[in-house]
Amino acid sequence: MRTLVATAFMSLDGVVEAPGGEPGHRSSGWTFRAVQHDDAAYEIKGREQEEATALLLGRVSYQAFAPVWPDMTDVFPRYNDMPRYVVSTTLDESALEPRWPATVLRTLDDVAALKETEGGPISVHGSATLVRNLTDAGLVDRFHLLVFPVLLGAGKRYFSDTDKDLQALRVLESETYANGVQKLVYAVER
Repeated sequence: MRTLVATAFMSLDGVVEAPGGEPGHRSSGWTFRAVQHDDAAYEIKGREQEEATALLLGRVSYQAFAPVWPDMTDVFPRYNDMPRYVVSTTLDESALEPRWPATVLRTLDDVAALKETEGGPISVHGSATLVRNLTDAGLVDRFHLLVFPVLLGAGKRYFSDTDKDLQALRVLESETYANGVQKLVYAVER
């Protein structure tokens, strides 16, 4: 079974919306505007790219990444070469970016079936709504979180408020960097 790794930039209060400057959020770009950059804090992002064998995205994240990622040959270029999957009930395959094609999965059952295939880890970037649904369905195996020392108050949260049973996590890595960012890597206990 393949490992599904959900990775995110998150505020201390759980907001993941607009970390890189995406429009529409009052604190857009909070990862670089509110916190001094420290290369060490981002080391895990390079490891994620090296480890991943496929990329899984929600529709909104795919539509944000697809027009720009093919031109990002100097930043995480392996994502351009690996299989990509988009989970969406509404995306028409004809709307896929030809320079960044993907396979459309319609349901969480399709994601569960993908996890049963041969291959290495599947990385989920961004895609807050998708991650909430994958987590609630018990499909996420590992979380890679960079938690920023900011409180944003409003915005999309990484975890749902669905009433569900306790889910234990095991710490695989943790580190706090000079800029206050914390790396937290958890395995989901089954």
